[in-house]
Amino acid sequence: MGEGTEHADGSGGPRAYIGSYTSGGGRGITVAAVDPATGALTPVAAVDTVVNPSWLALAPDTGVLYAVSETEPGRAAAFRPATGGLTPLGAAAEVGGAGPTHLSVAGRRLLTANYVSGSVSSLPLAADGGLGGPPAVLAHRGSGPDPDRQEGPHAHQVLPDPSGRWVLTVDLGTDTVRVCALDADTGEPRVRAETVLRAGSGPRHLAFHPDGEVVYVLHELEPLLTVCQWDPASGRLEPLTEVDVDPDPGPDGVRAHPSVVAVSSDGRFVRAAVRGRNTIVTFSLADGAEKPRFTEAVECGGVWPRDLVPDPSGRRLYVANEWSGDVTWFDVDPQSGRLSRAGALEVPAAACVVFA
Repeated sequence: MGEGTEHADGSGGPRAYIGSYTSGGGRGITVAAVDPATGALTPVAAVDTVVNPSWLALAPDTGVLYAVSETEPGRAAAFRPATGGLTPLGAAAEVGGAGPTHLSVAGRRLLTANYVSGSVSSLPLAADGGLGGPPAVLAHRGSGPDPDRQEGPHAHQVLPDPSGRWVLTVDLGTDTVRVCALDADTGEPRVRAETVLRAGSGPRHLAFHPDGEVVYVLHELEPLLTVCQWDPASGRLEPLTEVDVDPDPGPDGVRAHPSVVAVSSDGRFVRAAVRGRNTIVTFSLADGAEKPRFTEAVECGGVWPRDLVPDPSGRRLYVANEWSGDVTWFDVDPQSGRLSRAGALEVPAAACVVFA
């Protein structure tokens, strides 16, 4: 929904949904009103029925909000926006894996990336957007050279491509991105190709350029952004180049742990959140989508930035800072793309932000 539109619950104006770790003192899912003029967030409700809803996603057609429950066994839950907050659509459903860290909607399926068990799950969606079962599960195989973080597979993200034909799964434990297709009858993800990235780099999160032909893969174990060519016709992902997302680490020895990559809606900039360094790094794409050029690194406004989200207008950028417990927003200069801190909302153990 754009600015000034009306929600299904009859309320005017845009909304934001903020997921947080209840195990870290978070409120669960915070519903916030968004001021169209300033971007300021005002909490209007909170839902604490899901443990550790660390990632959220909205269905583009129904407006249903989905949340992971990052637990063992892992679960997912569905909510309908309603007056005063959110209404659960049935009980939370087990996803058939442990520690889900990401979810997305692909047609009539809900997909989860299960970090602890190293698998990807696909759950059927009912007509009202509620969750059905049982899940179809794809177990990843393999490991990497880091004995502490890559002793086995650790699926961290699962995302459909813009064409809707393919599903990409990012695995930190195996240093790979798998390209899958969903079985038409069972919804099971089936691997069609696997792209191997730098050993020990720990790919965590990817984002598509609006042109649908370039993909940016962000790595957690090494502060790198891999630029890839994406062919939606064949489902082929080909690495082109690597870019350092911690270009000036300084003498303090603090290790960088990149978390999320985001592309501006106009396709002019790509940004990465870097935990440890607590920065937001911006790259210009003026030389081409496949040629990111570093422009600036700014403080994220808190500690341990776990999510980085442009608002629907593209005029602002929101950062969920987990350890400092806040969501900070920045104004985006429409020409240069430079960020200026504009405000913050206290959200204990903040993990992600989604705009309706």
